[in-house]
Parts: sequence; structure tokens; C-alpha cells
Amino acid sequence: MKINPLDDRVVVKADEAEETTAGGIVLPDAAKEKQQRGTVLAVGPGRLLDSGERASLSVAVGDKVLFGKYGGTEIEVDGEEVKILRESDILAKVV
Repeated sequence: MKINPLDDRVVVKADEAEETTAGGIVLPDAAKEKQQRGTVLAVGPGRLLDSGERASLSVAVGDKVLFGKYGGTEIEVDGEEVKILRESDILAKVV
């Protein structure tokens, strides 16, 4: 199934949660935090302005981004967990 987000929405696949800490301690599933970093899979055409034109988005497919922990909506597509976020829910691009 293919998803085409609307307006200023972005589809992001979150990176996998860390399995171990920096000190080498293995984390159980219950202790893992939600990942706040991911890769952009699809972007919408942009927000519709009052003039009737579309505002361009500042992220593109393939960009690595940071997003809020509780932002967006999680859905499952072809057995993969993805998030649909508004562009304003994205905090930064990872360079």
C-alpha cells in the first residue's frame, strides 16, 4: 500500500530503539524509550495559502529528522510502523 500525505503532512519511519546503553547494559523491551528520530518516507504537496498557492515543505523524502515524542499518529503500513506528522511537529533535520 502506498500513502500520499495531504497538505503539510509527512510520513516518517522511526529508527529502531537502542538495544544497549552507552555503558553496554542491555535494555529490556519495557525500558526502551520511543525513538524520536526517523527517516522521511513521503511528503505532502504543502499547506494551502490564502492566495491559493501551496507553501513548499522544508523536508524531502530521505531526510533524517527529529520529531516530538508524542507528536503525530502511528499507523501500520505493510507490517511497518510509521508516523504521520504535520511539518510543524518536526523539530529539526539531522545533518
